[in-house]
Amino acid sequence: MYFEDDDFLGGSPRSRFFDTIFHANRNVVEGELEKMVEWLAALEIIAEERCGIDVEREVERLLHNEERRKELENRIHSLYIEYMGQILSKSE
Repeated sequence: MYFEDDDFLGGSPRSRFFDTIFHANRNVVEGELEKMVEWLAALEIIAEERCGIDVEREVERLLHNEERRKELENRIHSLYIEYMGQILSKSE
């Protein structure tokens, strides 16, 4: 998925996410960012315990894997949209 800054959403998922967090209710944003970090920590624990992998090494490997770059970018865009939606729905 490719996004231009002037697309129909008014920007990329990343730029819209940052616009949202900089203008939304601070308490809502803090709560959602705390949930994101908690989620990441839980995923690290699960990966280490159930898969027995070195999470940092595997993340670095994925980040630098050009064959999977598009898949990673699509997932990142989806997460920006998902978390922006969570913040907006709690800011109404």
